Amino acid sequence: MTYALDAPVATPAARVARRKALLHWIGVHALGVAAALFFVLPFVFIVLTSLMDNQQTLTRDLIPDHWQWSNYKKVLDTPGFLTWWKNTLLYAGLGTVLTVVSSVPVAYALAKFRFRGRNLSMMLVISMMMLPPQVIIIPMYLFWAKQLDLSGTLWPLIVPMAFGDAFSIFLLRQFLMTIPNEYLDAAKVDGCGELRTLLRVVLPMAKPGIAAVALFQFFYAWNDYFGPQIYASENPGAWTLSYGLESFKGAHHTDWNLTMAATVLVMAPVILVFFFAQKAFVEGVTLTGVKG
Repeated sequence: MTYALDAPVATPAARVARRKALLHWIGVHALGVAAALFFVLPFVFIVLTSLMDNQQTLTRDLIPDHWQWSNYKKVLDTPGFLTWWKNTLLYAGLGTVLTVVSSVPVAYALAKFRFRGRNLSMMLVISMMMLPPQVIIIPMYLFWAKQLDLSGTLWPLIVPMAFGDAFSIFLLRQFLMTIPNEYLDAAKVDGCGELRTLLRVVLPMAKPGIAAVALFQFFYAWNDYFGPQIYASENPGAWTLSYGLESFKGAHHTDWNLTMAATVLVMAPVILVFFFAQKAFVEGVTLTGVKG
C-alpha cells in the first residue's frame, strides 16, 4: 500500500518572501523598460519624422500619413553628402587603425616592462588625458596650417593618431595588467622575443580591450565636430558628416523631414557598429578595472 505524501504547505514567511521577490522583479523590470523607452523614443520620433512630408512635420501627428522613403534619396542626392560620408569613413576608419596600432605597444610596455621612469611615464599619460584639447589648439593649428600647409584637409586630425592616444593607452594598459605574467614567461621560454610575444600571446588575449579602444576612437572620430571645424571648414570637399550636417540643417531649416532623414543617416552606422560589437565593448570596458 502506498501513501500519498502531503504537499508541503508554504509558511507565511515563505509567502511574504515570494511576494517581495515578485515585487522586486516587477520593479526592476519596470525601471529597465522606462529607461529603455527614455533612450529609444527620441530615436523613434526622429525616424518617424524623417518619413513624413514637409507639411505634416508641422502638425502634432506622430505617425506619417504617407511614408516618404524618398526623403532619404533626396538627402543622398544633396551635393557633397556622399563626399562627407567618404571623408568621415576615412577619418574614423584610418584614425582608429592608427590609434590602435600605435597605442598597443606603449600600453604593453607600461603594463609589463620594468624600467626606470615607468611611473613618471604613466603620470604623463594621465596628465595628457586631463589636458583639454582647446588648450593646445592654437599652437597645433599654427604648426599644421602655417608650417605644413595642411589647412583645409583632415590630415592634421589623422596623422597625430599615429603617435598614440592617451586615453587609449591608459585603457589598454589597465586591460593588459589583467593578463597573467606566466603566459608571457612561457612564451619567452619557448624562444619568443618581446615583439613575437606581443603579437602571438598578448594580442589574442587582449581582443576585448582592443575592441573597446577601437570603438571609443571610432565613435569619437565619427562624431567629432570641433576638429573638422578648425582644420577643414574652409574646404567643403574635406567636410565630415558632423560638420556637413550643420550646413545641411542651415540650408533646409524649414524642411524638418529632410533634416531628420539626414540625422538618421549620420547616426545609423554608429548604432549598427555598437549593436554588433557591444559584447566585446562591454567586456573590454569591464575588465579594464579588474586590476590597477
